Amino acid sequence: MQLTVTGKQIEIGDALRAHVETSLNSILDKYFKTAIEAHVVVAKEAHLIRAEISLHIGRGIIVNGGAAVGEVYAAFDTAAERVAKQLRRYKRRLRDHHAKIHEPTEVEERARDYVLAPVAEESGEDDAAGAPTVIAEISTELPRLTVGEAAMRMDLADASVLLFRNRAHGELNLVYRRADGNIGWIDPELDPARRAHQRQS
Repeated sequence: MQLTVTGKQIEIGDALRAHVETSLNSILDKYFKTAIEAHVVVAKEAHLIRAEISLHIGRGIIVNGGAAVGEVYAAFDTAAERVAKQLRRYKRRLRDHHAKIHEPTEVEERARDYVLAPVAEESGEDDAAGAPTVIAEISTELPRLTVGEAAMRMDLADASVLLFRNRAHGELNLVYRRADGNIGWIDPELDPARRAHQRQS
């Protein structure tokens, strides 16, 4: 596993780097065995220390965990426990996914991922057509998944939303985390009005 440990306004010493490596290897040995790479960022935030962990454990599968507490080691250990909890929750499904890695894969579909600047009500930041200002743009994979796999990937990545192509029928779908903690699913294919319109076309 390729490991990167970065400090922001914090010195990352050999002892902390060794602690991070030992802890992550222990978690992976227990739940998943392998990982491609891991990024750990430890940053000072006012009176707290924030630790963010991102594990790339397989094709398209990222596990993220973070925590902010008053001490460096405690921040990392709390974030690492969150990552371990995610891996524990999805252990069987991740092993099934890992076993399928050597099977022939479908052609990867790509999409553009844009980061937009926040728009103040009276700022003139929009262009003439009313579109907000793009501040970053990257290419991202648009995975072909079942709804269950999409919900798992969103949860593992600690993301609020995931766009994917539904393996059952090939349409674009979206899963998202609702304010009540449940997961929402948007599937245009299941809309009877849309299906009726498509049959008439």
